[in-house]
Amino acid sequence: MKKLLKINIVLIIGFCLTMTGCKDDFLVQDNPNAISPATFWNNIQDLNYGLNAVYDAFSNGNSYRLVDELARSDYSWANGWQRPNNTNIYYQQTFNEASDANRHKWANLYTTIFRANQVIAACEDLAGTHGSEDTEEDANLVLAQARWHRAYAYFNLHNHFNNGQVIIWDEVPTSETGYYKAVSSSQEVLDFYRADLEFAEANLPSTWLEDANDDSDLGRVTSGSAVALLGQSYLFDGDFATASTYFKRVIDNYGYALTPHPMSNMTTYDELNEESIIEIIYTLALIDGKSSASTANVNQLLTGKQGWWGGVASNWLIQEYRNDPLDFSDERNMVTLPDGSPGFRRYTLRTSYSVAIADDDDTPYYGFSKTGLGTNFNVKMTCFWRKHTNWDIGASEREVEGTDGTTISGVNERLLRLAEIYLNYAECQIELGNVDEAMLYINKVRRRAGAQLLGPAGSGEFPFNDHDNLTYDATSLREHLRHKEYPLELSCEGPGGDRSIDLRRWGIKKQRYQELAQREYVGTSFQMENDEGNLIWKWGALCDEVAIGDGDPDWAEFQEAAVNYNEALHAYWPLPAAEEIANPDLYNF
Repeated sequence: MKKLLKINIVLIIGFCLTMTGCKDDFLVQDNPNAISPATFWNNIQDLNYGLNAVYDAFSNGNSYRLVDELARSDYSWANGWQRPNNTNIYYQQTFNEASDANRHKWANLYTTIFRANQVIAACEDLAGTHGSEDTEEDANLVLAQARWHRAYAYFNLHNHFNNGQVIIWDEVPTSETGYYKAVSSSQEVLDFYRADLEFAEANLPSTWLEDANDDSDLGRVTSGSAVALLGQSYLFDGDFATASTYFKRVIDNYGYALTPHPMSNMTTYDELNEESIIEIIYTLALIDGKSSASTANVNQLLTGKQGWWGGVASNWLIQEYRNDPLDFSDERNMVTLPDGSPGFRRYTLRTSYSVAIADDDDTPYYGFSKTGLGTNFNVKMTCFWRKHTNWDIGASEREVEGTDGTTISGVNERLLRLAEIYLNYAECQIELGNVDEAMLYINKVRRRAGAQLLGPAGSGEFPFNDHDNLTYDATSLREHLRHKEYPLELSCEGPGGDRSIDLRRWGIKKQRYQELAQREYVGTSFQMENDEGNLIWKWGALCDEVAIGDGDPDWAEFQEAAVNYNEALHAYWPLPAAEEIANPDLYNF
């Protein structure tokens, strides 16, 4: 598939600043040899150059800091050292305003906003000057995309920083003092980015694929993605009724559909598919001598094959993946056993293609026929995410064609897909008292996963699939959604901090750490057959939860977080110290 080229363009826009102490106008003149806003923005081509720079900032991994965000949630044991050693400040909940992750996240999100504002201002200045109706429409599409990107940056800033109180930039500064602004209230920020999303919804197409033979614009933002983000803005604000209406529009009106197989959303296979709503495009191919691969090292931090152990699945999450029950009526779960007899997979398709577990004999891993042969699994790291890694096309992350031994990756970043909207909609329905409607959409996701469905046998949309034969009320279904369905479907995905947002808005993050810190685990060994037909031992390669008092203390998790987590300090990222030092007006509101 031809991919939308991510062009690295630096917009050299010089602002004319007066020299300190000089008041004479003749000293303040434009340099005729320099590019300025007045000379750069002249036509639709310039607008597209500027928009490419916005997409470039959007694709920068610093806007998401996925591995660091995993660490500050309950999804990951993150350090890089073998258990029980862990000094990760995000995992331990000891980060502060001087920490690296929030500084880079803040800086790159505002880079996106700064670039978007330049394009927005230029679009507005050039409106009506393009000479044809078609070109005016193209310019309006550029404007709508720029406003979408500004909105998405603020969506992330509002949900991740300083209780939602961040700086609103709606213009390009034209003087030195113009760079100093105070933070705005959370509601003002929310209203600001919602207005951008509403403009994007009204002016963006639902799809860029007008010609089946030309998919070069796939990956651009769409009206459907704007509606989805509006829905999440209301969900995160606790307005379930309004959020529900937006999610239902996404489900019904934009042609999105769940992919038949979970793998379509995990690797380079089947990228930009029918489930994708927001996706960052990366590729190892060189186009005009330039690479648009991801350089965020996420693949190397997450892989179990010669990786850096930057983030591995937490033990409770491993248990959920291992215990997700199979739907035995689903033909996709049928396999041929080593003795030639028919049998069933050990794990659901969703488990096998989301994570690598040592005793998964049904799924290959880095060129080996069984997962457990692909790496050791013997360093108290018994489960690695497959998401974001190249386990299906390489012998390791450095042995993928096109990487030249580096840690770059061509796996697209799926920031939002339909399954998440289904589960968001289900959450709204639970809170609105519509349990059956919520169950309907949770079961759509579970059926695609190859997992047993929820509810009485013979019920619902898929009566002939296996069900758990339980009756759910709002309380039990809410608990299932929060701690089984959301994690099993969406862990290690999205813009990074979704789980932290969820735990915070549910008001349970401290409680969650305290509860998880009480759980105990041991490492379990087992035998398996290698590709030569010989039995080998995998020592301590599985993680099992055990009764209190029977666990190995080296496997304990979230001990520090249970003590250190402080809602006032850690629920949001603090404003970076660099911003506080550089901006004298930051708190003048």
